[in-house]
Amino acid sequence: MPHTTVQATASPHTATVPPGAPPSLRFGYGTNGLADLRLDDALCLLSDLGYDGVGLTLDHMHLDPLAPDLAARTRRVAHRLDALGLGITVETGARYVLDPRRKHGPSLLDPDPDDRARRADLLVRAVRVAADLGAHAVHCFSGVVPEGTGTDTAWKRLAEALTPVLDTAASAGIPLAVEPEPGHLLATLADFHHLRRALGDPEPLGLTLDIGHCQCLEPLSPADCVRAAAPWLRHVQIEDMRRGVHEHLPFGDGEIDFPPVLAALAATGYQGLTVVELPRHSHAGPHFAAHSLPFLRHAERTAATVPPGPAPALQQTAPPHGAPSTAPEGSSR
Repeated sequence: MPHTTVQATASPHTATVPPGAPPSLRFGYGTNGLADLRLDDALCLLSDLGYDGVGLTLDHMHLDPLAPDLAARTRRVAHRLDALGLGITVETGARYVLDPRRKHGPSLLDPDPDDRARRADLLVRAVRVAADLGAHAVHCFSGVVPEGTGTDTAWKRLAEALTPVLDTAASAGIPLAVEPEPGHLLATLADFHHLRRALGDPEPLGLTLDIGHCQCLEPLSPADCVRAAAPWLRHVQIEDMRRGVHEHLPFGDGEIDFPPVLAALAATGYQGLTVVELPRHSHAGPHFAAHSLPFLRHAERTAATVPPGPAPALQQTAPPHGAPSTAPEGSSR
């Protein structure tokens, strides 16, 4: 596709950061919110809009991880990212990439060991793709506990299934960033630490923090979640959300006060991508991509000029474990 506008690797806003201030955050947009666009069209759009990068969900329409010639197709995408000056993280939440009849199936928790191995193999492929693309992390999540499966069994399956993935991540030098997902076995920051300890705190294991999920069900405020997660933070997803309702919303449609969140994130020194996650808005993906970045940059500027205040008190206690996800949406739904 002809395209003559090439975005410099450093975004224009980076030159305006005052001396001694935290470095500007690097914002991306998820391709699961641009599912109706060809991948190259999506990348060009994000470059033209001024994004720093892209959260690439490996799926049948965007760098299919199961189709032939994956290595050659990955090289072409790497060259395109380089030409457009876009950073990347690899995400693995495609709905039907492994099974056309089971949404997000099979998972790392399935009773069938062969099914669990299929999901683990997808993650291994994702790590290798991420290494070839120069990605800063690979995102994944645990999955929902199957009916009739005990919690202890589910944690054991998760740890065993992730072991070969973490071995590949260690060899590739790519962090595996597990996302707490409402309604999943690993739903909260506390659950992430449970997995981390069960695995012996492996160096490649990191955290994907979804800011909306913090608002949805964590006992801490989103800004306090950022501070608590800082040592393990490898990837960030961002959108608006309401307390107790797992629905990814455009900025301004939920309850999150974003300047304190972005101030906390900048203070951690995090320099990976912060990726907008609006997977159910692909029907108007270019519109939401165009409006999301100015909102985030304005919130970032506000965060830099307003003295930090105390974290706002939550309006209610955290809902029961998994309660918001009777019909899970999630970062990749």
